[in-house]
Amino acid sequence: MDDSNGQAQEQDARFPDGFRFETRSIHAGQEPDPETGALMTPIHANSTYKQDAPGDHRGYEYSRTGNPTRTDLEENLASLENAAHGRAFASGMASINTVLNLLEAGDHVVTGNDVYGGTHRIFTQVYEDYDLEFSFVDMTDLDAIADAFREETELLWLETPTNPLMSIVDIEGAAEIAHEHDALCAIDNTFATPYLQRPLDLGADVVSHSLTKYLGGHSDVVGGALLTNDENLDERFGFYQNAVGATPGPFESFLVLRGTKTLPVRMDRHCENARAIAEWLQDHPEVERVYYPGLESHPGHEIARQQMDDFGGMLSFELDASLEETSEVVSNTEVFTLAESLGGVESLIEQPAPMTHAAIPREERLEAGLTDGLIRVSVGVEHVDDLIADLEGAIDAVLG
Repeated sequence: MDDSNGQAQEQDARFPDGFRFETRSIHAGQEPDPETGALMTPIHANSTYKQDAPGDHRGYEYSRTGNPTRTDLEENLASLENAAHGRAFASGMASINTVLNLLEAGDHVVTGNDVYGGTHRIFTQVYEDYDLEFSFVDMTDLDAIADAFREETELLWLETPTNPLMSIVDIEGAAEIAHEHDALCAIDNTFATPYLQRPLDLGADVVSHSLTKYLGGHSDVVGGALLTNDENLDERFGFYQNAVGATPGPFESFLVLRGTKTLPVRMDRHCENARAIAEWLQDHPEVERVYYPGLESHPGHEIARQQMDDFGGMLSFELDASLEETSEVVSNTEVFTLAESLGGVESLIEQPAPMTHAAIPREERLEAGLTDGLIRVSVGVEHVDDLIADLEGAIDAVLG
């Protein structure tokens, strides 16, 4: 497992000496305010900007098109992903929608059979109505990915680790398949974050994030982002960003910038806690299976070890229990909060079947391995002994 956290990277324009990830997370894209010396990025709460003459502006004209606080965020995120370009959006789904805006009627998309429920919903309940076709396949099988491609395939959409089964996709191998078919390879890197995994370095064309999660890190902001090294793609993303208007405000941009400053230290604790909980769950008599790529028993462990710097703060586990019993377990924790979303400092627990993946038909959900007894947890930065005791109490109260 590479422990460099992206330290051997191209030199950043903001840091000509090639500063490391932890330093760039705090400083990239940001300078003290030249007029006041204020250390933190100002919140530019403007809708419009003075022009010296018609069409002669100072880089900003209207905040849907561009805002200085958002620009600082976009430059910061691009640096962390080793990207030349970055665009911020009002939500992770807005960023996914923007990638889909690249496609035309009749185009085909290959994607995973256990993608995030919101992604599955926009694919099947929104864009299929516009004559796009989607094939949902096992992304851990490169042959299955290759077999799913057609002449009209224009996009390969990946998650790794996947949500919620924590499957690992070989990014480099998948990107090669996409490029052999002249298709784009886009990867949702929300679970791993750029601190643990940088898909552009492995051949991906586009990286998508829900900034709501680890990059924001405090469950107090909603946002999304797209990062790329392709100037043409970035220009098209910028066009849709402005034309559609799904952009974050300056306050949301400021909150995410505050979050990226502590991303490395938070992710270290998330990973440490998740590893300990996964190992404990493996030995629990009521737990049928644990999904965590940091376990050597995980089928994707070796690939994860090669392409990630650590294994993340997300895990799922399966109980030998009914839908109702599992619902009772997730409703009886004290430290874990029953809630959707993930990536905050506080630990969250949820049951995918009736919550994040409820939009997927039950038969399709079960076929993909999303059982009624599946529980997903976002492991926070609390003391790990308290988290383990909380899970143990909730499981034993219902199934013990």
